[in-house]
Amino acid sequence: MTIRIGIMGYGNLGRGIECAIRQNDDLELVAVFTRRPPETVRILTEGVNVYHVDDAIKMKDEIDVLILCGGSATDLPKQTVEYAKYFNVVDSFDTHAKIPEHFENVNKMAVENNNVALISAGWDPGMFSLNRLYASAVLPQGKDYTFWGKGISQGHSDAIRRIEGVKNAKQYTIPIESALEAVRNGSEPELSTREKHLRECFVVAEEGADLSRIENEIKTMPNYFADYDTTVHFITEEELLRDHSGIPHGGFVIRSGKTGWNGENSHVIEYSLKLDSNPEFTSSVIVAYARAVYRMKNEGMSGCKTVFDVAPAYLTSMSADEIRKNLL
Repeated sequence: MTIRIGIMGYGNLGRGIECAIRQNDDLELVAVFTRRPPETVRILTEGVNVYHVDDAIKMKDEIDVLILCGGSATDLPKQTVEYAKYFNVVDSFDTHAKIPEHFENVNKMAVENNNVALISAGWDPGMFSLNRLYASAVLPQGKDYTFWGKGISQGHSDAIRRIEGVKNAKQYTIPIESALEAVRNGSEPELSTREKHLRECFVVAEEGADLSRIENEIKTMPNYFADYDTTVHFITEEELLRDHSGIPHGGFVIRSGKTGWNGENSHVIEYSLKLDSNPEFTSSVIVAYARAVYRMKNEGMSGCKTVFDVAPAYLTSMSADEIRKNLL
């Protein structure tokens, strides 16, 4: 059975989804939706049409799973709720502090309309979330630590670009090495948000924009920059394209814990990612969860889900026999 996929939004993430679909034989791209004039958008897949977002609902019977590729700051809180009314959907909502609220809003719509909606798929939230759960279950006496970077955060870069007077921007998340080493040594340090990461922003401002206001808005932005030491550099568009055109990222999930009757033995679990392309890796995770959503729907499920609710076997195109033979 081929799973029919629609893509909502064709930026870095949307293009990554298109590439990921090509690598999965059981998936088929059937439509791309954009807010731009459709005739101006060129996609890679031959024979697939680009439509305006207003036409999406008309195609609800032709799409098994709609993947939403908007930003977490303003797009997904509205889009996921709206489209869960008509489609099974997957999004990559990554504002950690607002996930419970987003879940409740999406769940209400998905339940009412008998659809499956999976939110916050990606590597964090997503793969890192699973590793935090697995490690804490295995080592209940211990501490979790998550470090991101060095790399470009799409969500944080998007949040900067939404500020009035900003033409373009890239934001790097950078782990503080001394904190990372202390955790790897198993010393279980108490680290504040500010002690674990730095944030470095490269901003292209519109001509005549108030640079002081922009810098202050960035540094005081809740959920994104307010809790970090943040440096803002104003540069030209040419410098941004020359020096910051890639989208690398990565990070580490580490749990240190104790076992034994008196906690006499120490253990460190570490999961790490090193990514050439943040959006392409995120897309690959999303596509696997789109397969899971399709299967969950076919089994009669509905409502909002997260990666915690998905059995690993739902993610792969391999059969149960193949999984047991090759991976167990």
